[in-house]
Amino acid sequence: MQSATGTGKYERLLARCESLAPVPTAVAHPCEATALSGAVEAAKQRLIVPFLIGPAAKIQETATSAGIDLGDLTIIDVPHSTAAAAKAVELIREGKAEILMKGSLHTDELMGAVVSREGGLRTGRRISHVFVMDVPTYHKVLLITDAAINIAPTLEDKVDICQNAIDLGISLGLERPKVAILAAVETVTSKMPATLDAAALCKMAERGQITGGVLDGPLAFDNAISKKAAETKGIKSAVAGDPDILLAPDLEAGNILAKQLTFLANADSAGMVLGARVPIILTSRADSVRSRIASCGVAKLVAHARRTTA
Repeated sequence: MQSATGTGKYERLLARCESLAPVPTAVAHPCEATALSGAVEAAKQRLIVPFLIGPAAKIQETATSAGIDLGDLTIIDVPHSTAAAAKAVELIREGKAEILMKGSLHTDELMGAVVSREGGLRTGRRISHVFVMDVPTYHKVLLITDAAINIAPTLEDKVDICQNAIDLGISLGLERPKVAILAAVETVTSKMPATLDAAALCKMAERGQITGGVLDGPLAFDNAISKKAAETKGIKSAVAGDPDILLAPDLEAGNILAKQLTFLANADSAGMVLGARVPIILTSRADSVRSRIASCGVAKLVAHARRTTA
């Protein structure tokens, strides 16, 4: 089960948002109670200014049955979830919104509109997903990537996945995020391609092909998380025991890692998609309102960071 109150790590992130103006946000198809309440609560906390996009009657019906007060929030009436995704992306392209938020539609529907070659939100960077996790047994927020979009990333894909996560860490206030590149072992061997990718990524960072972070790898999970485990194996590392980011070798490993932390370690997980023209809040339909609020806070910080660098 997810923790009801967490450990305060998300709250410290949200505290960074208090001095920043709420960000216009296109919410695609919030036609389920948790999705709608997450957007409404984030609006009350001045994280976002939501445009609720979907069948107006269904949104109103969801609000009434769940006891949610929509107040004067804007509802944009479209007939179905596919149209909601398209309209949300259109608002982004028109500059009327700076964050895209998934409601109760399928991820494939939303991302299909995002990656559309005509009218989508692609950039030169590969799109990737980051879990922003509050793990009770870890001493700070932990970013895990990619556990939702890139199934079997190539080395070149991992460059963008890594850079997206580093940029997110900087947006969250980290000066030089520490990246642990995970594999099953800490030695480089051609029998395990993930170890070759890890070694290459570290060298690419040295040569300026990845910037802003401190990379180390390959690192097995125990060596990445525990400085004592790393020292026992004779690993000297500025990252071991203190990573901000865990870069998984592939989607399956990352997904299993994130979900086991959620269900075995009572971690909360916020979800964010990066590499598009705007940050995308990509939560699961099973996520708590607290996770959705945290995702909105992270997206707000990213959106404001983009304003200052644009």
